[in-house]
Amino acid sequence: MEGTEKDLAKYRIAKAKEDMETAKINLDNGKFTQSINRSYYAMFHITRALLSFDKFDSNKHSGIISYFNQHYAKTGKIEIKYSKMLREAEAIRNDSDYDDFFIATKEQAENQIKNAEEYMERMEKCIKEKELCVISNG
Repeated sequence: MEGTEKDLAKYRIAKAKEDMETAKINLDNGKFTQSINRSYYAMFHITRALLSFDKFDSNKHSGIISYFNQHYAKTGKIEIKYSKMLREAEAIRNDSDYDDFFIATKEQAENQIKNAEEYMERMEKCIKEKELCVISNG
């Protein structure tokens, strides 16, 4: 891993924010499937930002989500509702990307953006706490 965990987290946070911005642009332009996709990726990348402090990464989405659930949600470091949000976001993203007959609605895209914004806000708070631990222990 190049740089510090904090550097990697910052990069992944920037990527997540860009995805969130793209999700909103897609929503505004009536591209609901693409909006759902990008809002999920915003959540995915901010989760990876958090996990960078654990020096954990996976080339599979299921690996990231599983680690997050096991080490954060199930241990009480993060409220369970955020684990559920991430799993539901992945499920609708999979449907919108791979189900030939899935037609995303504006309501689904709006709801996904709302959830992604709440999720990102919570993950950023947790990341800030992790940064403080790295600074004080490093």
